[in-house]
Amino acid sequence: MSDAAIGIAAEQVRRAFDGHAPKPRVTTFFHEPTFTASHVVADPRTGRAAIVDSVLDFDEKAGRTSTRAADEIIAFVETNGLAVDWLLETHAHADHLSAAPYLQEKLGGKLAIGQGITTVQEVFGKVFNEGTEFRRDGSQFDRLFGDGDAFAIGDISAVALHVPGHTPADMAYVIGDAAFVGDTMFMPDYGSARADFPGGDAHQLYRSIRRLMRLPDEARVFLCHDYKALPNRTHFAWETTIGAERTGNVHVHEGVSEDAFVAMRTARDATLDMPNLILPSVQVNMRAGHLPEAEDNGVRYLKLPLNTL
Repeated sequence: MSDAAIGIAAEQVRRAFDGHAPKPRVTTFFHEPTFTASHVVADPRTGRAAIVDSVLDFDEKAGRTSTRAADEIIAFVETNGLAVDWLLETHAHADHLSAAPYLQEKLGGKLAIGQGITTVQEVFGKVFNEGTEFRRDGSQFDRLFGDGDAFAIGDISAVALHVPGHTPADMAYVIGDAAFVGDTMFMPDYGSARADFPGGDAHQLYRSIRRLMRLPDEARVFLCHDYKALPNRTHFAWETTIGAERTGNVHVHEGVSEDAFVAMRTARDATLDMPNLILPSVQVNMRAGHLPEAEDNGVRYLKLPLNTL
């Protein structure tokens, strides 16, 4: 992870706040069944847009998918005359299925994730015994971002930052003055993401969060999840600032050492159950949101490996 990349992102945020660069308009769609926040990020001048961390509805008891949540996003994009350039995944999610291929079919745009997806594909390709027909080179995606890679949403500059720890593939996308950080951080009163999935690392997670906290305090932060499971909060929330995270995050605020964070995170993770949808989610999301190919009877199947996770 280069210091240059975070420096470029920080300067981008400062230019937006100084009025020397445009800011994106962000509209969020919250999917309460999976507690996931999907974001439509648009350049108000050009109407170009990106969709971050979309959701495909999945009824695991019935084994049925639906596009209700994705169709809400499509309706919003079409009603507002937006043109989608990017479908961005912050990581290969373990708690919901991505709707990116469906959105791409309906709206266009390039599907992107971090280069670390190849590590995830290698690990879980073995877990699910996918065989040689499953490509582990990330070629299911249109773009694999590396740390510091630049792109744009219309006239708004954007930088991809590698922020591993929750998974090896985690990326944050700094678009204008707004950072989309995936599961790296949650709202300040909820803390941080788990780091016990295959390839996760609490030391890396701490360093990734500290790196993000080098962005200007005014930077807007948009999260992938919120759980509202706190006695003093009755509503879901998905937007905060770097300043609020740096000074108030209950797990990793300024002054918390790496050793203290790792000890907390390790103890806390040991008490957590696996996400309800981890097995179907990973099988789909490591394929860029595509469902497994149908078998000779025309039916698609998801595997349920026993005693592996």
